[in-house]
Amino acid sequence: MNKKMLSGSEAIVKGAIASGAQMMTGYPITPTTEIMENWANEAAKNPVLKFLQTEDEMSAGFAMMGAILAGKKAFTASAGPGNVLMQDAFAMAENMRLPTVAFIGQRGGPSTGTVIYSQQELNLTCFGGNGEGLRIVYSTSGGQELYDYAIKAFNTAWKYRFPTFVLTDGYQNKTQSAIEIYNVQEKQIEIIPSTPYLLNPQKEKDAFVNFRNTYNLEQELSDVLLDHKKHFTEITPEVVEFEDYHTLDAEIVIFAHGIVAAAAKLAVDSLRNEGKKVGLFRPITLNPFPKESAINAASKKKSILVAESSLGQFERMVKSNIYPIDTQIFTLEKPAVGIMPEEIIEKINIILSEKGNNA
Repeated sequence: MNKKMLSGSEAIVKGAIASGAQMMTGYPITPTTEIMENWANEAAKNPVLKFLQTEDEMSAGFAMMGAILAGKKAFTASAGPGNVLMQDAFAMAENMRLPTVAFIGQRGGPSTGTVIYSQQELNLTCFGGNGEGLRIVYSTSGGQELYDYAIKAFNTAWKYRFPTFVLTDGYQNKTQSAIEIYNVQEKQIEIIPSTPYLLNPQKEKDAFVNFRNTYNLEQELSDVLLDHKKHFTEITPEVVEFEDYHTLDAEIVIFAHGIVAAAAKLAVDSLRNEGKKVGLFRPITLNPFPKESAINAASKKKSILVAESSLGQFERMVKSNIYPIDTQIFTLEKPAVGIMPEEIIEKINIILSEKGNNA
């Protein structure tokens, strides 16, 4: 087993290269600057790899799209206000069904906010732009997953041709851990190649495809969107992912995603060692959300605890997907700051105490 001590940013770059990525466009912004730096270092050693630092994030988003239209497997990375500025490009990619990949290192907001950590970019990444949120969003929970889902993000984007995101944060990007760097062929992972989308191989040589992002008639746009939605719904069973950790016999189920889910798993282990029946449901795809599995995990439980580093963005997503289950929902919401296992344990014990007092 080939394991290396890597930061999360290094793992992302290694995964991108393993997936066949050829080009990165971007603009420096913490906590994703190191992704750019590591990619630039790799590109300096390998002439096949290309790197373009643009004048701002808007340009980076559209430059990525241009490279993809020309046949390059390109990607970008950003955070916070940079993610905001890229929404126009992401929305255009959503409308044109271009297989874009973006790594989003969440930071605190609103505005420039703080520069390392939050879970406050869930809404923006899943549903930003003037579209319908027909995007695939993975939420990782540690260094190894950054490598794994970097590979998966490119394959998913190029297979289904919907914009694909990996939602991470500065804690994951900057922390070093032992990462298994595996051979994708040995793992029998199919790497989907890129093609020049501007060319139409079904017609004469060099015949161009007319990609549209503007529609003259409302009904025309409606028909396009309904067709895209139909395709998104069809692929959802193939795309959705989740982690179910001891929810079958649990009386209380914690809902958490990303790095908070890693803390929640430690809390579950500690609580179960004390004989307390607690489980964790972690959606890995935030969009599309694993709705049916979440309902199964939440059904017939005494309580649900939603833990997140934001003020209810994840809570609203959970509630909308498990409705009309009437299980009582508690929250642990700490915007822009991390959540420790001890805080989750304390909250669970308070819930258990309140339940006991009300029995």
